[in-house]
Amino acid sequence: MAKTVAYFYDPDVGNFHYGAGHPMKPHRLALTHSLVLHYGLYKKMIVFKPYQASQHDMCRFHSEDYIDFLQRVSPNNMQGFTKSLNAFNVGDDWQKVFVLLLQCLTGTGRSEPAAMWVPAEHGCWCCHRQAVVGTWSRWALSPVFPGLFEFCSRYTGASLQGATQLNNKASGFCYVNDIVIGILELLKYHPRVLYIDIDIHHGDGVQEAFYLTDRVMTVSFHKYGNYFFPGTGDMYEVGAESGRYYCLNVPLRDGIDDQSYKHLFQPVINQVVEFYQPTCIVLQCGADSLGCDRLGCFNLSIRGHGECVEYVKSFNIPLLVLGGGGYTVRNVARCWTYETSLLVDEAISEELPYSEYFEYFAPDFTLHPDVSTRIENQNSRQYLDQIRQTIFENLKMLNHAPSVQIHDVPSDLLSYDRTDEPDPEERSSEDNYSRPEASNEFYDGDHDNDKESDVEI
Repeated sequence: MAKTVAYFYDPDVGNFHYGAGHPMKPHRLALTHSLVLHYGLYKKMIVFKPYQASQHDMCRFHSEDYIDFLQRVSPNNMQGFTKSLNAFNVGDDWQKVFVLLLQCLTGTGRSEPAAMWVPAEHGCWCCHRQAVVGTWSRWALSPVFPGLFEFCSRYTGASLQGATQLNNKASGFCYVNDIVIGILELLKYHPRVLYIDIDIHHGDGVQEAFYLTDRVMTVSFHKYGNYFFPGTGDMYEVGAESGRYYCLNVPLRDGIDDQSYKHLFQPVINQVVEFYQPTCIVLQCGADSLGCDRLGCFNLSIRGHGECVEYVKSFNIPLLVLGGGGYTVRNVARCWTYETSLLVDEAISEELPYSEYFEYFAPDFTLHPDVSTRIENQNSRQYLDQIRQTIFENLKMLNHAPSVQIHDVPSDLLSYDRTDEPDPEERSSEDNYSRPEASNEFYDGDHDNDKESDVEI
């Protein structure tokens, strides 16, 4: 029987803006959706416009104080929330970080004690030095911007509805996420959920949420070492109590390429699925692990990244696919569109279809541009084999397919009456999109990450 692929997209989620210069750009979702539409991939999926998650939904995992703060704070009143801003690590410190980053690179000549990040020749950045980076945890990198709570509500609703759909359908697909809340919803029906993270940053939040349970197994492939954010994800973080050995971390070094990544990813995931026997998989497809990402230091191609998605799909286990990081927006859109085509088994052309965002993909206008860098692959075969051997030894400590006692299934989160919300099965429309971008939003090519082609960093 053919698998059903459900796709959740809110046409307004890409209209939010973190602020000029901030590397996170929700607008990347609009670019992705536009390619999905113009390639005709929507014809292979059931397309839904997700509902907006309520405060009740978000409080399934987060504290009421925190969600109430997000609901009330705005750029106009944030001076009155100084204590909460500090407590919840929200604010505009990211501006200091990026100013200091540039000062470190240009003002110190990237000296050993002062250089914070080391750039590759093509504008890719990799966090590399202790100076400044040691203060990441004390800086608020999540800004307050207009519509903050609404933005959270929209992307959380998409993941929640995707999880609910997956509880009743063979497969689900979603590009924006609140992963922990989505997994909590899946656990109502699924005794064992496997979470796989291919974002370049460690999946610390999901790991921490399920560190003490065997109901969720977390597997994260990420850059580790040299003070790279968030600084967690060592191979010996394995879980605790009932969750001991149900947490797997795959710490990688700079410059890993397709072949090396595949050499590790496929055997590890194969063994995990064999030992754990998940009834559902959640795959976080952060695209900052691509080569030439503005904040990344890996060397994966779009095809190499997509091979991970295709391999996980091959197990024919109910699958929830979510977005993640990714800061070179045109390559994020290319990557997630390509992976959508893999999920629906539809071959698409190398030449990008014309769309309202066509100019974003200059100068080549192709699906698979060269995103390779000159970052040396520091992941030797010996190092990768050592990681694999350690992980396999840890897997031997697991109970095969831990069981769960039979219990009454709580009501779906979407079963609450929401007279103020639109129809949760309302189809998405591409009409009335706005395009929030800075005047210098466009780039000269796939290796131009500073938007100034005449400046070589």
